[in-house]
Amino acid sequence: MLETTTIGSFPKPDYIKKARGQFARGEISREALKELEKKATEEVIRTQEKLGLDILVDGEIYRGDMTTYFAELMEGLEISGLVRSYGNRYYRKPVVSGPVKRRGPMTVDWFLYAQGLTKKPVKGMFTGPYTMTDWSFNEHYPTRRDLVLDFAHQLHEEALDLEKAGAQYIQIDEPAISTRPDEIDLAIEGLQIVTEGLRAKTITHICYGDFEKVYPRILDLPVDQIALEMSNSGYDLLRLIEKHPFTKELGLGALDVHSHVIETKEKVKEGIKQALEVIPPERIVVNPDCGLKTRTPEEAIEKLKVMVEAVGEVRAELN
Repeated sequence: MLETTTIGSFPKPDYIKKARGQFARGEISREALKELEKKATEEVIRTQEKLGLDILVDGEIYRGDMTTYFAELMEGLEISGLVRSYGNRYYRKPVVSGPVKRRGPMTVDWFLYAQGLTKKPVKGMFTGPYTMTDWSFNEHYPTRRDLVLDFAHQLHEEALDLEKAGAQYIQIDEPAISTRPDEIDLAIEGLQIVTEGLRAKTITHICYGDFEKVYPRILDLPVDQIALEMSNSGYDLLRLIEKHPFTKELGLGALDVHSHVIETKEKVKEGIKQALEVIPPERIVVNPDCGLKTRTPEEAIEKLKVMVEAVGEVRAELN
């Protein structure tokens, strides 16, 4: 009960940021960059083991933006110039210019590398079809539904490949789902295709948006677990869950990744105990609100250390 994990991304160390710049300027080869990315990935795995997390991630060190990374590996997509994401953060938005098609596995090699470094389970992770659509310019398909469903069929193949590679957990990130409440049926339809026939535990991570407009419909998403931001909103979402019981496992966001402030152990414990009032401990997994890539490496470690210690104390109290 109360297993611990993270959402996926970890901060990139300075030597990776430097190497990416060198690669972009043609100063080092792709092979040299990949070796450094493997080194950083191993550091992420060792950090998680040392902290005592239960379910690990590869840290997504080899990825840039969560949509651009996949767009660059698929047919039918080009990459635009810089587009503002939020605040002063920018990304290169994919442009759909033809039928989308996976050229081959996009995350499997990195999953295998990370899983080979540890005996603990490592999650397979990729961006879902609805978010890939919402965060891309569509210049080919007649409707958004057509594009979502084509992405879904291609990502289903990625999920099957991850499962064949041994992934016990497959996380499909769909942060955009709650931003267009009128398209929740489309998001559900897309995930149904992606997860069809999978035996691995399936997870989706959702953030942003107005959850009051998509709850309890998100409970129809065909996954075993839904990871939600909780800390950032003062655990207000729990009030919705009190009105309409949460029927999935809950990935409880207990760390605010948008803040430099390191939470106190007491604050994290308080959030977990609030969740335990409405959901049993065997259906709660504790994680940060979102990916940690916007924090410094030191902040990420300190936040996770507090989270793991808080969970340990709550487990002891429950026993």
